[in-house]
Amino acid sequence: MFCNCNRGEIQLKAFWKNPVVHFIGMTVFYFVILMILIYLYSYAGINNSKFLYNEF
Repeated sequence: MFCNCNRGEIQLKAFWKNPVVHFIGMTVFYFVILMILIYLYSYAGINNSKFLYNEF
């Protein structure tokens, strides 16, 4: 009759506290952040810019 709505939340927290799951999750998270930074760095064309004093 009564619904325990927090059961899924408790299971998710227990799942996340598993050291292997936590390590894999954090590794994937930091890998995604690194890929975004590499993409933004290449998109900005920082390596393709001209040297400031070439025309002097």
